Amino acid sequence: MSTLERAYALARSGEVRSFSQLKERLKSEGCRAVDALLAPRSLRGHLEAMCDAANRAADAKQIAVEEA
Repeated sequence: MSTLERAYALARSGEVRSFSQLKERLKSEGCRAVDALLAPRSLRGHLEAMCDAANRAADAKQIAVEEA
């Protein structure tokens, strides 16, 4: 899996809460050229939006579990 593919997978998963955590996770997994590949503003914005959406969904699910 390429670095970009992994970035999108992590952003969708909800395993990272922010773009900076996403970059750190990729680097810790041994992905190369993370900063250069994720530098374009449009790409960063898309990944940030995906992280936000995944985290909102995870938070809502947690609240539903706690209320049950």
